[in-house]
Amino acid sequence: MRSTRQKSAGERACFIGRSFEIDYGAAMTVLNVYADDGETMRYEVTAGPYKGASAQVRYEFEEIGPGLYALSWQEADQGTVVHIDDFTAGRSRSFYTTARHGFVRMAGILREISSTAR
Repeated sequence: MRSTRQKSAGERACFIGRSFEIDYGAAMTVLNVYADDGETMRYEVTAGPYKGASAQVRYEFEEIGPGLYALSWQEADQGTVVHIDDFTAGRSRSFYTTARHGFVRMAGILREISSTAR
């Protein structure tokens, strides 16, 4: 069952069709490009130990406050990712369970790169 919720009829989540960089400090910097379909996102790790990693994923989201969203997806290796992204305040919290059952928590700065998905 898909639990994606839009704000209201005719409106869509503030991040759809836009691109954002998230700087998680020494852990990594990542570029998230959200497609206009509201279901797919392409990410690329641009700095840190996983630099060069990239994929396209199908995500689900729920708005939990004004400009504040919970987003989740499963990666090809079966790792799971949950973000709590505050697009208004420019902050991101990420919780990642690796395919080998490791658990990673990160907090970083979120900033828009482009308003058109590439």
